[in-house]
Amino acid sequence: MKLRCAVLDDYQGVALSCADWSPLADRVDVRVLREHLADRDALVAAVEDCEVLVVMRERTPVDAGLLARLPRLRLLITSGMRNASIDLAACRARGVTVCGTASGSEPPTELTWALLLGLARHVPAEARALREGGPWQSTVGADLSGRTLGLVGLGKIGARVARIGLAFGMDVTAWSPNLTEERAAEHGVRLAKDKRDLFADGDFVSLHMVLSDRTRGMVGEPELRAMRPSAYLVNTSRAGLVDGGALLRALREGRIAGAGLDVYETEPLPADDPLRTLPNVLALPHLGYVTEGNYGRYFGQAVEDIEAFLAGAPVRELP
Repeated sequence: MKLRCAVLDDYQGVALSCADWSPLADRVDVRVLREHLADRDALVAAVEDCEVLVVMRERTPVDAGLLARLPRLRLLITSGMRNASIDLAACRARGVTVCGTASGSEPPTELTWALLLGLARHVPAEARALREGGPWQSTVGADLSGRTLGLVGLGKIGARVARIGLAFGMDVTAWSPNLTEERAAEHGVRLAKDKRDLFADGDFVSLHMVLSDRTRGMVGEPELRAMRPSAYLVNTSRAGLVDGGALLRALREGRIAGAGLDVYETEPLPADDPLRTLPNVLALPHLGYVTEGNYGRYFGQAVEDIEAFLAGAPVRELP
């Protein structure tokens, strides 16, 4: 009898076309769920017969309560090699193997710059005016060359963002709790004296930290008040890094020029969320990792993970 596998949250309906699933055809029945099932009962009803689940990033929390309702589950695969919404200890306790996939740092780097450039040159407003017969040249763009780019985090993605900022002729500074002056210098950037100084000095501030108990809410009222009214905040990492209420106040009161956002506490973003309508917000539906190359890695390696599991030698297991 074939195993049953469900791929969750495939919004674009491309999971089966982005990889060759044929090696599993005689052993696994694969189905795709395109709609996000936030209701726990609806999710259980849709996948309770499955031995294998493929989850996308952190869209669907897999905790002990859900695992208890999925007694057939044997293999859980996540895109990427880190997923804070999976209770790994509970998986181990129930004998569920958890595997991951590679995830490129290039796509979120590129989207960070799409947001930053879109904000700096008012691309959405100008494109809309041109399309709808509005005013010709209604805004004045912000220069990048000679301006200061502040990076919160200088890991794989932050370092790539820094290199592009330097190529634009920007003065790039960085800060994180454990960042050293030597590490910053390796990437050609200056170490900010402290977090507040980074926000106070930056014309553009971009976040590139992993969300954890230590980093949750690390950008709050004090940091946002330190920013200049002409400065922009960009977040392509995790919404939880920022105090959402403080950010809304700063945007509504015009205390910062605007924000470029790709991540939200609730996804998909509710239809009535003010972030959808604020004129100084450039918001995208969490597209940072959504590229052909990354999806090829995610789903191609998901197939490999299933094949290896069936052969009794799982690969890319999460610790």
